[in-house]
Amino acid sequence: MKKLFSTLLVAVLAAGILAGCSSDNKADKSSSTAESKATSSTAANTDSSASENATELKKLKIGASVTPHAEILAKANELLKEKGYELEIVEFTDYIQPNLALESKDLDANYFQHITYLNNFNEEHGTHLASAAEIHYEPFGLFAGKTSSLDDLQDGATIAVPNDTTNEARALLLLQDLGLIKLKEDAGITATQIDIVENPKNLVIQEVEAVQTARTLQDVDMAVINGNYALSNNLKIEDAIATESSDSLAATAYVNVIAVREGDENREDIKALVDVLKSDEISQFIADTYKGAVVATK
Repeated sequence: MKKLFSTLLVAVLAAGILAGCSSDNKADKSSSTAESKATSSTAANTDSSASENATELKKLKIGASVTPHAEILAKANELLKEKGYELEIVEFTDYIQPNLALESKDLDANYFQHITYLNNFNEEHGTHLASAAEIHYEPFGLFAGKTSSLDDLQDGATIAVPNDTTNEARALLLLQDLGLIKLKEDAGITATQIDIVENPKNLVIQEVEAVQTARTLQDVDMAVINGNYALSNNLKIEDAIATESSDSLAATAYVNVIAVREGDENREDIKALVDVLKSDEISQFIADTYKGAVVATK
């Protein structure tokens, strides 16, 4: 009998111990599950918050030439995000399509041209574009091709210039400032070759697309090249034979602008972009990066 009682007692104690372990395991599992759910909930909330912050950035689609405009915009984009906007930069390699794309509302703005070109484009194409702000100026440069200096320039030498109306006038004005030609007094920023009244060296002015001017250097004596195309062809402004002076007509007539459709100049996103591009940070970036080939406006 004693033996039977002892056996029952051992069984009861063992069952109690097992029950206790089972209870503890359930408690541990319950606690672990609760913690897991809490962690998952926190992570979900964090992901949701991050997702919400990402979607808060409003897109601004802007067309630009690769150098220096798209590069400047890429830097500006870092600062613009702090204002709640993010740029989608569309790069162009010509001077026609970015304006047509802006007019047709495929872009919110563009950044590649100077104000004189913009005004001329509106007249020629019937577009309705306007400047939202003046951002920078790119001095035109006269670069050496087969002839390395003005003193060595021979009679009948060939100088390449951009063939579009405003940039050709700008090139001719630079040649006039250098004493190579003389234009009619009232030619100004609309000058063409027919306005040349003196050409003592009988220079051949060869018109080519602006994008091609740098690529013609091996075939001509010299070429007048837009600042952005000089940069994109690894030409340094300090290596130019001559450049436009900061107090020349070109400094004001050919300032590069942010272009928008008429009526969009005061859109909040456009104003935010302009504020960033006119900031001290971007001005310093331009100075450090382009070493005088691009000059930020005040």
